[in-house]
Amino acid sequence: MTMAETPKDDIILRLDDVSKVYSGIVAVKRANLELRRGAVNVLVGENGAGKSTLMKIIAGVERPTLGRIILDGETVSFDSPADAQAHGIGMIFQELNLFANMSVAENIFATRELTRGVLGIDHKEQVRKANAFLARLDSGIDAETMVEDLPIGQQQLVEIAKAMSLNARILIMDEPTSALSAAEVEILFKVIAELKAQGVAIVYISHRLEELMRIGDYITVLRDGQITGQALVKDIDTRWIVRSMIGSDAKDFAKSDDHALGAEMFRAENISLPRATGGLAVDNVSLSVKAGEILGIYGLMGAGRSEFFECVIGRHAHSTGKIFIDGEEVRARDTTRRIRRGLALIPEDRQREGLVQVLSIASNLTLASLGRFTRLFHINAKAEKNAISEAIRDLSIKAPNPDFEVTSMSGGNQQKVVIGKALMTNPKVLLMDEPSRGIDVGAKADVFRTMRRLAANGLAILFSTSDLEEVMALSDRIAVLSNGHLIAVFDRAEATEEAIIAASAKGHAHQGKLAS
Repeated sequence: MTMAETPKDDIILRLDDVSKVYSGIVAVKRANLELRRGAVNVLVGENGAGKSTLMKIIAGVERPTLGRIILDGETVSFDSPADAQAHGIGMIFQELNLFANMSVAENIFATRELTRGVLGIDHKEQVRKANAFLARLDSGIDAETMVEDLPIGQQQLVEIAKAMSLNARILIMDEPTSALSAAEVEILFKVIAELKAQGVAIVYISHRLEELMRIGDYITVLRDGQITGQALVKDIDTRWIVRSMIGSDAKDFAKSDDHALGAEMFRAENISLPRATGGLAVDNVSLSVKAGEILGIYGLMGAGRSEFFECVIGRHAHSTGKIFIDGEEVRARDTTRRIRRGLALIPEDRQREGLVQVLSIASNLTLASLGRFTRLFHINAKAEKNAISEAIRDLSIKAPNPDFEVTSMSGGNQQKVVIGKALMTNPKVLLMDEPSRGIDVGAKADVFRTMRRLAANGLAILFSTSDLEEVMALSDRIAVLSNGHLIAVFDRAEATEEAIIAASAKGHAHQGKLAS
């Protein structure tokens, strides 16, 4: 059965020739989209294709410049997200929208607090109900925990629980698995199956094509703000998706030709980081990287990858151990002086740690390297502008106007700005924490090619990932972390997916014995 032959009474919402224009730039052009009840409606496209904009229109965050939204056969207009929620539409945003200084329960019921008449907010009932939603996700999170104390993956689970609490008829999930472990993804898919059975229309946005093929029922592809393909998922394959997205088959992000490695550029010795709750988040980790080498650090959530990078860059004054750059020990403990010595970090959470959201694309790019363009007390505007243009070109950043706010860009292009900002400091050692999180197949290829080019020019790169395909394709050597321990380091020639998974599992088994 083709999409045209599916029953019309299954359609809960339709977009009719919807367009959205920002400052003369067309983000979405004459989009026609149908969402079906009790089905996963997959939306896919490269970064900047217009996916999130289209969903924000449905969720009441943005209003269309042209076109109509038809819900249950009636034309509607949403003035706000609360208005869309009142019509049964909920959205899990790609970038987390949580209050760090509030509890999980308070976040889940923010603006919809449960009250006891004149007695005010019923905190006990909010905690009870929030814990019930969290239990459905098998999250292991206590609803009374402060959000700022949760790692990013668990914060994403809180966002999902918050959306579930809306009892929405249409639930939009924008990159819901980007920070989740494989086990957490499986639990989310079970929840999606439950929601489908209840007749909820799921809109699912992801760059992970294998996910889309597994759970999708209907697929819509966007390219440059226009719909370029629609089909039943059972009738297509991943090559069809990629061709519809980028106009050709998959872009190859495999390694470039080998190049000679230089002398040791970076060494970490016995890096440890105590947890506030006891034990060690990083437990005596020692690693070294040569000039021109890419060291992939593989591990699942909780492995200690991000914490290791944070220790190296100087974010934890109470961490112990030594680091060396180009043969010299770096005694400075603060981040600023470590950056000056040649370290740069691309953090996992670009929104909170990588960008200043109220500043422009251009200002974010040069924020960490203004000293390069300063002459006495003045900034050389021409030199800064040239450097910005070069970064935008080299990283294929879709930025029609660098003076626009960085939040006007898609998530993947924001990630490229974070990478550009780090590279502008002219580092000797680049730390990249999940550099492809939330990046589509085309943008991912751009980033990986950039990594290979930088390595060929002598940069030492350490990058962390929970994606086996990435770590196998890019790494000269692979280090496996598990529960804060360095389990094994593999040369490229001996590394296999089976060996890496076995090493990671060995680390978990070791931790289990310690716990017992």
